[in-house]
Amino acid sequence: MARAKIQFICQNCGAVSPRWQGRCEACGEWNTMVEESASGGIGGGPAKGPVKRGRIVELQALSGGSTQPPRIASGIAELDRVTGGGFVRGSALLVGGDPGIGKSTLLLQASAALASKGERVVYISGEEAIAQVRLRAERMGVAHTPVALAAETSVEDILATLQAGPVPALVILDSIQTLWTETAESAPGTVTQVRAAAQAMIRYAKNSGATLVLVGHVTKDGQIAGPRVVEHMVDAVLYFEGEGGKQFRILRAVKNRFGATDEIGVFEMTGSGLREVPNPSELFLGERNAASPGAAVFAGMEGSRPVLVEIQALVAPSLLGTPRRAVVGWDSGRLAMVIAVLESHCGVKLGSNDVYLAVAGGLKITEPAADLAVASALVSSLSGIALPADCVYFGEVSLSGAVRPVGHAAQRLKEAQKLGFARAVLPVASIDKEANLGPGLQGIDQLAGLVAMIAASGTRPQQRAVPDPAARRRSTVADEALDS
Repeated sequence: MARAKIQFICQNCGAVSPRWQGRCEACGEWNTMVEESASGGIGGGPAKGPVKRGRIVELQALSGGSTQPPRIASGIAELDRVTGGGFVRGSALLVGGDPGIGKSTLLLQASAALASKGERVVYISGEEAIAQVRLRAERMGVAHTPVALAAETSVEDILATLQAGPVPALVILDSIQTLWTETAESAPGTVTQVRAAAQAMIRYAKNSGATLVLVGHVTKDGQIAGPRVVEHMVDAVLYFEGEGGKQFRILRAVKNRFGATDEIGVFEMTGSGLREVPNPSELFLGERNAASPGAAVFAGMEGSRPVLVEIQALVAPSLLGTPRRAVVGWDSGRLAMVIAVLESHCGVKLGSNDVYLAVAGGLKITEPAADLAVASALVSSLSGIALPADCVYFGEVSLSGAVRPVGHAAQRLKEAQKLGFARAVLPVASIDKEANLGPGLQGIDQLAGLVAMIAASGTRPQQRAVPDPAARRRSTVADEALDS
């Protein structure tokens, strides 16, 4: 009798090795090699099973209509914005996020909203019992909606249940790491089981036209656990982000075959579930201290939505040989570039200071239009001059010190005016002379002009008369840095 072939598969990247080793040679992770049988499932090889002749597949024309609408609106506006207008029939979505961030709550709310409109929705939980899901539904006030609920982890049983009744409009599996199939001889959650289970469920969604939503665990680095091939198999990958100490939750699409990947949905976690935030700018600017130096309001764009957010900077003398650069919510390399431009072309000395930068509200900014707001916050913190409370900033800074134009200037300014901001500092080339963008626009073509404007028009806050030689020395250093 032939001996069964054994192989070892990395649970982080899916690399296959004929022998066990403590560290994966492909991804470099430790203790991720797990023994699995190569007799079946993924990696079994084409000659493991009996060879059968394939069937002829009917070829279809590129043009043609459909009897059903291509998208299903979930009833949650922020979720529909991120998906591109609703769930596409026959598509597969993968939703990831930290434990306790609200993935199951969001999907349960979407299920209840769809079921209340007459659509058939099936919610299958592999981590919680039916009583636990019902308890959450009662707390959220959606227990009366006709959502079909089950607690099962076997892929074969799930497929048999779905095929026994009418085709559902939405199928939610929470989570993909708990599913297992008999075609793979390994434990649930391993690479082989995750890929085999996902492939079987996605095949059902494509053939039946039902929308499939898979919930995925994340690693300590924030990436969806398991092989990255699952992300390639699905049509969209959504990340649910947020900080534990804040009630804000941001739904972001990192892959979407049927929509844009730069849209975000903003939610607020409450005692009765997630609440949509139609105007995130008011949320991010709700606790703003306008009289504090080192704070600048950035008028940014997240997809087609303008968002105003406060950028906070703190520049302090360093006691270390190498000053610290700490960044939260922005690119650290971009911060280093802005500091270098301020040093080289504007004469602002930041090399001997610690620099701390944070984006308020937990939002992550990726567009380069925030360069001008970051530079304004840095100069304001170094000099101790508070920026005008009714002014917004946006513009891209080049390595030569020039301020380059950015797109969607009219939408940024319109959002700022709606929230009561009367002035704006932006690139000269972004000012449209024909459009009525309102008064109070200050065009900047060089970053040195911004530094001079802050030093000339800003006002220092009143300080208490405390005999602190160190404080006076820091103020003198800031004055010399700006004067140079």
